[in-house]
Amino acid sequence: MQGNNPIFSRAEGFNGRHATYDAAAPSAEELQNMYAAPSATPVQTGRMTYDDVIMKTGITFAVLLVGAVIGWMNTGLTFIGLIVGLVLGLVNAFKRNPSPALILLYAGFEGLFVGGISNFFENTAISGRPLDGIVAQAVLGTLGVFAAALFAYRSGRVRVTPKFRRGVLIALGGYAIFSLVNLLFMWFGSSDSAFGFRDGWFGVLIGLFAVGLASFCLILDFDFIEQGVKQGLPAKFAWTAAFGLTVTLVWLYLEILRLLAILRGE
Repeated sequence: MQGNNPIFSRAEGFNGRHATYDAAAPSAEELQNMYAAPSATPVQTGRMTYDDVIMKTGITFAVLLVGAVIGWMNTGLTFIGLIVGLVLGLVNAFKRNPSPALILLYAGFEGLFVGGISNFFENTAISGRPLDGIVAQAVLGTLGVFAAALFAYRSGRVRVTPKFRRGVLIALGGYAIFSLVNLLFMWFGSSDSAFGFRDGWFGVLIGLFAVGLASFCLILDFDFIEQGVKQGLPAKFAWTAAFGLTVTLVWLYLEILRLLAILRGE
């Protein structure tokens, strides 16, 4: 009995008219060549590779840097970059499937914020002490921590275990609560400090803790990438890896920038 699908109704095998095939069986030599042929590469099968992650991360950071340059020259866009970047960051974080367009939009708006806040730190003074040159120091510090975290992970000195992952997540939750309380104190409290509770040597200790926590998050990112490549995740998840690395590195940079400002200001 024929169906209503016009494609099936015109195809032999679905319309009751069976075709006669005259295909010869492959020879022994052809079978041997088939077995000897190299396996399909991850690229050919549409799986995520390290090259994919590097390329997507490079594109994301290029957009971030363009946004940072614009934000540096137009500091009035800093607050817009902060709000829109935060919203897009949350949207991307909760999406089941990555959206390259949304990730690049996040990078662009986050760049506006990073560029504006960097300009502020570079051209301000704390306790009468100028902070010129602090952005270059923060960039070098971020690259140094990134290299150290990558070395620690690749050398096996730090291993991602369920206990390690659970400890990092708990520390992240505690730090997020502290940051929220500190922000509310800065807005509604009576302190004149630019950093709220994060002032003086207590602020230095909190800053060191935050930098260490960010470096552990980098190690989790590296582990996600390695496991994703080993398990053959679809290539589209290279964008997820690029997004995660961007978020962590921006956070690390801002923490180092604030830590240096506290140290130089005091």
